[in-house]
Amino acid sequence: MKLTSSAFTDNQPIPALYTCDGNNVNPPFTINNIPANTQSLALIVDDPDAPADDWVHWLVWNIPPTTTEIAQNSIPAGSIQGTTDFGDTKYGGPCPPSGSHRYQFKLFALDTSLNLPATITKKEFLQAIEGHILDQTLLVSTYTRK
Repeated sequence: MKLTSSAFTDNQPIPALYTCDGNNVNPPFTINNIPANTQSLALIVDDPDAPADDWVHWLVWNIPPTTTEIAQNSIPAGSIQGTTDFGDTKYGGPCPPSGSHRYQFKLFALDTSLNLPATITKKEFLQAIEGHILDQTLLVSTYTRK
């Protein structure tokens, strides 16, 4: 499985449009090579360089397994967004307090759909998908505020 974006390449800076310095909308994604028996996809975006040790910017699950594109500023129909560390149930773009941070876009192919409340934490989400991951991939971006 592979996750790419037309907005940035792996380990390269994310354009300001997709950050708190821009429109703060999710970038577009393309998903390839989804395993045949996938029941749903899930996406976590986090910042492992955050002062609080890990900052969740986006949490989306029950993405239909037929999804090959996620458009800018949208989620696929039927998907559920969880609560981020910003306290919202929507994408929150990179906004590092200082220096350059890495942003991990982690995509999971799952053998099930999830019946979870939007209030769950990343830790609870990861516990819920344990044993259900068929495949996963990682796309990394960086961002430094000007």
